[in-house]
Amino acid sequence: MRTLKLLFVSCLLLAVNSIFAQDTLDVKSDANAKEEKFDAGEVIMHHIKDSHSWHFYDKSNPDGGESPVAIPLPIILYAEGHLDIFMSSAFEHGESTVVKDSREYILYEDKIYLANSGHLDFGEHGEVLNEKPVDLSITKNVASMMLSAILLLWIFIATANGYKKEGSVPKGLRGFTEPLILFVKDEIVLPNIGEKHYRKYLPYLLTLFFFIWINNMLGLLPMGANLTGNIALTLFLALLTFIITNISGTKHYWKEIVRMPGVPIFVQPIMTLIEFIGLLTKPFSLMIRLFANITAGHIIVLSFISLIFIFKSVLISPVSIVFVLFMDLLELLVAALQAYIFTMLTAMYIGMAKKDEE
Repeated sequence: MRTLKLLFVSCLLLAVNSIFAQDTLDVKSDANAKEEKFDAGEVIMHHIKDSHSWHFYDKSNPDGGESPVAIPLPIILYAEGHLDIFMSSAFEHGESTVVKDSREYILYEDKIYLANSGHLDFGEHGEVLNEKPVDLSITKNVASMMLSAILLLWIFIATANGYKKEGSVPKGLRGFTEPLILFVKDEIVLPNIGEKHYRKYLPYLLTLFFFIWINNMLGLLPMGANLTGNIALTLFLALLTFIITNISGTKHYWKEIVRMPGVPIFVQPIMTLIEFIGLLTKPFSLMIRLFANITAGHIIVLSFISLIFIFKSVLISPVSIVFVLFMDLLELLVAALQAYIFTMLTAMYIGMAKKDEE
């Protein structure tokens, strides 16, 4: 019964997500119908990239114009030895400059530049020539990451408190998280790292699994942020795995990399080079796999919705929505699968680095 309830809620959220996405594209398409052809690529990239405000949709005004419905986020800039802090709403959706003392900032394609008398200078190939300040802003992805951190704290603290209050009977949130925690422990961490050392790495690997999974799920919500589809985040997670794995490496682990036993001396330099390249390709594959799978899922869903406006036919709408719902249900599986794969490979790499101490 609990599984059926969860499936029902998931399908409901995915249906709402499809409606929101279609409504947003509809507004965009109507606004541009009289001026230019619908650009699916531009709309899709707008939805999956980071932003300085949490944009929901564009509301049509009585005068025929549009006004964005969005949550402004803090802009934190460092330029010319000064730190400037203000809200993204000061840019009025990128249509004006913000002046702080003698410094002028302008928002262009979700990037902030130092303006020259309120204008941007462009090169021969359309590149912006203006200088960029150091941007420390709380963007949409950063805000989503903070939200997921709060959810993680709530989940783990509530689960721990559940053991204190309810004894050995799993109920409520604990009843949902306990099987997942045991799965990560018994099926991922323990077999790959071993009985002797798994407890040392279990907290990190549990956090890693839930962090990736929760952010994958948040990305499926209406107007959710594409956090795990941001290569900067996947790079950082892969870098953590790289550092922890190699710090945990034993003498035997490093000996096999630097001087592989049983290899002829004239072949050894080549094998050592290959092993060091392997140290870099492991985290690189982790980074690309998570980034590519999550981003591709969002692009496919938005592409199906865009078909309605590309063909300019209402008849294609039912077919498009059915495909979107199917892809969203598939994305539920991918969200959990990518968290599992990233955590399992991390545990495997750590276990390989510790294997001679078993």
